[in-house]
Amino acid sequence: MKSKKMNPKAIRLYNEYIHGDLPRRSFLKKLAVIAGGATAAGALLPLLEPNYAFGQQVSDDDARLETTYVEYPGSDGPVRAYLARPAGLANTAPGIVVIHENRGLNAHIEDVARRAALEGYIAMAPDGLSYAGGAPADQEKARDLFRDSDRQRITADVIAGVPWLAGQSDCTGRIGTVGFCYGGGVSLLCAARETATTAAVCFYGRPLAAEDVAKVKAPLMMHYAGNDSRINSTLAGFRTLLDEHKIAYSLHMYPGTGHGFHNDSSEARYDADAAVLAWKRSMSLFNNYLS
Repeated sequence: MKSKKMNPKAIRLYNEYIHGDLPRRSFLKKLAVIAGGATAAGALLPLLEPNYAFGQQVSDDDARLETTYVEYPGSDGPVRAYLARPAGLANTAPGIVVIHENRGLNAHIEDVARRAALEGYIAMAPDGLSYAGGAPADQEKARDLFRDSDRQRITADVIAGVPWLAGQSDCTGRIGTVGFCYGGGVSLLCAARETATTAAVCFYGRPLAAEDVAKVKAPLMMHYAGNDSRINSTLAGFRTLLDEHKIAYSLHMYPGTGHGFHNDSSEARYDADAAVLAWKRSMSLFNNYLS
C-alpha cells in the first residue's frame, strides 16, 4: 500500500477541518480554491477523507484472532470498547490499549487493535464517546460530538481502561498504551496517571503538562510528523521537562510527513514508509518492556 502525494496545502486544510470548527461548506470552498475548481476538489476529497476499506490491514474475521465488544466501568458509567486477542490464547499475555483520535472509536482504530493482537497482545480500543451515545459513523458528526462533549470525562473514561485490562484473568497485568493525535496525548497521560502502564507510545499528540511529567514512571516513545508546526512548536519545552525529570524516552521525527501519517484510511495523509517504521519501533518498545 502506497500513499498518494498531493498539494500539502490541501492536507493542512483537511487537518484544520478535522481538528477545528471549520464548517464543511467552508472547507469545501477552500479546497476548491487550492485544487483549482470544484471538480478538482471533488477528485481530491476521497483521498483526504477516511476510506476504511483502503486502510484495513487485518480482516475483522481473521481466523488468527478472537474479537468482540466489551464494557468496562468508566469514571461515571460504562465504556464500550473493542477487544482483540490471539485466537486460542493458552497462557496470559500483556495488554495494549489503543486510543483513538478526536472522533471516537472507528473502523481504523479497530484495525490497529487487530494489528497489535497479531503481535501477541490483548488489545483493547475504548470509545471515549460512549457516555455520549457512542462515536457516529459520519466523521464530521463524530468530530462535532467530540468537540461538544466533556473532554475530561472522555479522557478519564479512556484511562480507566488501563487498570481494567490489567485486571483481566488472561492478562499479565503489564499494559502498553498507544494513541494517535488526541489519543497520543492521552497515551502519555496514562503513563503519568495509571501505575499499570508499563510503556506508552504517542503519535503526534499533545505534550504533557509539567505536573504530569513529574508523575511519569514508564518509558515513553513519541512519533512526530516533520510538517506539523501546530504540534512541533510545543516539543522543545516538553523535551526540557522530560530531561529535567530524567524520564526515559525516545522522540522520532519523520521528515516530509504530515499530521496523521500513520492513518492509512486517508490515502493523502498516509506515509507508508514512516508508518511502517514507527509501528515497528513501537512494537519493539512493547516487546522489550511488556514481555
